[in-house]
Amino acid sequence: MTDVRTVNEDDFADWQRALNTGFLRPPVFTEEQLEARRRQFVPGRLLGAFDDGRCVATFRSFAQEVTAVGGAPVPANAITNVSVSPTHRRRGLLNRMMARDLAAAKDRGDIVATLIAAEYPIYGRYGFGPATWSAQWTVEVPRAGLDPRWSGPGDGGRIDLVDGEDVRKLGPELYERFRRRQPGAVSRDELWWQVNTGAIPFHDTWTEPFHAVYRSARGEVEGLVTYRSDEAWSGTQPDQTATVLKLVATTPAAERALWHYLCSIDWITKVKTGFRGLDDLLPEFLPDRRAARITDHTDWLWVRILDVVRALEARTYDTAGEMVLEVVDGQGPAGGRFRLTASPEGASCTATSTASPDLTLDVRELASVWLGGESLLRLAALGRVQEEREGAAREADALFRSPGRPWCPDIF
Repeated sequence: MTDVRTVNEDDFADWQRALNTGFLRPPVFTEEQLEARRRQFVPGRLLGAFDDGRCVATFRSFAQEVTAVGGAPVPANAITNVSVSPTHRRRGLLNRMMARDLAAAKDRGDIVATLIAAEYPIYGRYGFGPATWSAQWTVEVPRAGLDPRWSGPGDGGRIDLVDGEDVRKLGPELYERFRRRQPGAVSRDELWWQVNTGAIPFHDTWTEPFHAVYRSARGEVEGLVTYRSDEAWSGTQPDQTATVLKLVATTPAAERALWHYLCSIDWITKVKTGFRGLDDLLPEFLPDRRAARITDHTDWLWVRILDVVRALEARTYDTAGEMVLEVVDGQGPAGGRFRLTASPEGASCTATSTASPDLTLDVRELASVWLGGESLLRLAALGRVQEEREGAAREADALFRSPGRPWCPDIF
């Protein structure tokens, strides 16, 4: 029988080879690349399946925080690097690794687990539900209607080009301010900033991007964009595309200025935005909003509730109400009946065995509405939430809605 166990440091090179194989990347790497990836090694947080001494499946989790509605940082078990070699599919290896990891996360006191799903059908059976969604726009710059003579923000602020070292100094504090107000945003550690600015040679190839910051009239950094450009020409005319890798801003003024900056760069005729929140302001910044065309739309951050009481108490609610939820969890840790009493002043959630449920829903659906991104009324119409009391779905929908759409700007 294939052995599923914790990976130790001596196993790491074999584990990394199996990971590359599972993701159809060359199963070889330099010592420098291996050492860079070894920085992610945390004892007890890497799992592998081994057959006759060879690693054939991989799984990694790490500590994370995800921002709940209202701004509270919620302890999360972030899951990534999940692979099974093509020779060992359909043998239950992912089932065993997932069960082991989620049990450990529950024991540690994590409230939720998170992941970015490479394929949609896989993770629902483990209790995960899509909790944030993203869209990517392509902006046709010539038809956007922006002033081509633009020379900078007119609000007293300024935009400066910076390098990776500057980003490592300025970015973390800016991002912390941003994520405290953005439901669905996840934490970034020091390693994230080093890898994403090229300080650590983590990727097989690294092309240095451009970075620009927006400073307000007070001199405070309120926005940061990282982008690359291609070198396309149409005959003798430049026809280049700027592709945004990351853009975060703490004020609408900063966001507007950074998008206008990207659309004003000489030779740039298209801007690809990267994956943004569904209610992103970008199209409304353009005189002709049709110049921003959605070219991709997808689910993004998936959440698995591990502790219903703490998850529902961690977020805020804009309206007052009381609801008894029957949560069905075939995998175990989050099932039960819970009474939620909420108002703008706070919320309490307690397990109950005597109250009749108002709604019955799977833990997957609870995950989808937890950050306010999905509608309970819509899920009820789809038959994925059972209304036990007439009108309960509409009441719950109003209770769980958030002021803005949740968004996770990162992939992990």
